[in-house]
Amino acid sequence: MTLLVISPDYASHLLPLLTLASAWSDAGERVVVATGPATRPLVDEAGFEYVELRLGRGSNPGIIRAEQQPVGEDDNLRAFFAATREGMVATLRYQADARRSDLLWDPVNVGGRVLDVVDEVRPDQVLVDHLAFGATLALRAGGVPYGDVVLGHPSALPVGDEIYGVPPSWPACFDAEMTDAAIDGLRAQGAAVRDGFTAAYNEAMSTLAPGAAEVDDAFAAHGELVLYNFPRELADPDRTPSLPPHVFLGSAVRAEQPDHEVAAWLDGAGDRPLVHVSFGTFLSARADVLSRVVEALASLDVRVSLAIGSADPAVVGPWPDHWLVRPYLPQVALLDHAAVVVTHGGNNSVTESLAAGVPMLVLPFSTDQFAGAADIERLGVGRTLPPNTATSEEIAGAVAGLLLVGAAQRTAAAAVGEDLRRRPGLTVARSAMTGRPWA
Repeated sequence: MTLLVISPDYASHLLPLLTLASAWSDAGERVVVATGPATRPLVDEAGFEYVELRLGRGSNPGIIRAEQQPVGEDDNLRAFFAATREGMVATLRYQADARRSDLLWDPVNVGGRVLDVVDEVRPDQVLVDHLAFGATLALRAGGVPYGDVVLGHPSALPVGDEIYGVPPSWPACFDAEMTDAAIDGLRAQGAAVRDGFTAAYNEAMSTLAPGAAEVDDAFAAHGELVLYNFPRELADPDRTPSLPPHVFLGSAVRAEQPDHEVAAWLDGAGDRPLVHVSFGTFLSARADVLSRVVEALASLDVRVSLAIGSADPAVVGPWPDHWLVRPYLPQVALLDHAAVVVTHGGNNSVTESLAAGVPMLVLPFSTDQFAGAADIERLGVGRTLPPNTATSEEIAGAVAGLLLVGAAQRTAAAAVGEDLRRRPGLTVARSAMTGRPWA
């Protein structure tokens, strides 16, 4: 059997897909990964076959920097960071405008290349990132069945009257921004983007597969089986009856060992509780927020592992000498030792933290991070603060509360983690795709 994995050229998208694919390789089956050149080293490290497939202009091998993007994409990235400084609504509006072009790049040529890859590889099964619309468009045009992996919050695949890019829920700390007028404006803008995006999608479909049926909402189009990389416990139960045929994977946490420096730091860190801090591959650029986190944690008796990413250390620092600070850290390995995570609320960080049973302080900036933070608060596995206005004192107080031995969030996160470790996402994915029971 041959599995074909299709991913955008972004590490945050590819890594969980590689984890899922390892279930096939562990069973002795062939795995081929089609993605862009920036993330090829991740494919090679995993030991899978590589096929070059460019699905968009941008890329991110692990830490994204504006100056490393193609001309045009660098300015877009800087504009995105500027929008996050204005707040939730400004960021969502900026992302809605950007969505007109960045999710369906050169669809006819991309679609033709995808179908060529399918002809070359001749897969028995296909796993594809739901947001790789150029790829899913081609697979639908070619009549190729595929497993549709929703790597972000489940609302990335809208249901009912939802509009892609408009959060179905958000934490109460953002209520002042999300007025009725703001919501109406976001929905109107999102609907206009949806309609234009769908028209472009249908036009490309008619070129790749003349006579094919049009879709009403390209963002809501999906494969035969949807695989949500999200814990069932965390998902909003009010949405579940509206979901297409699906499984919840829980998490797609990769195996990871600490390198020598990290292992030595863990061994020599003493009894202080560990707080892990990461704003992911994009949002580490918000050094101003990281600096408040550093100030907050420096006031507590904790050890800290801080993935500083692309942030300027001169803006973020100074930090205590006993902290571990690097541009990139082995997050999964560190979470096994962490007591609290301070995160932007990206889906990988959320699912990895919960798989380790670690409560979170979420400082959400964009896209589905707001809905994910709302779910975290509803389930009681963490807290949320607004990143632009939370003071260092508020951050310190929230972390201190999560560190308490009897904190309800710690108990709830530990219970979810135990369940997720019992049912690994990669096992759930392969069993669902092959039709064998996994329980």
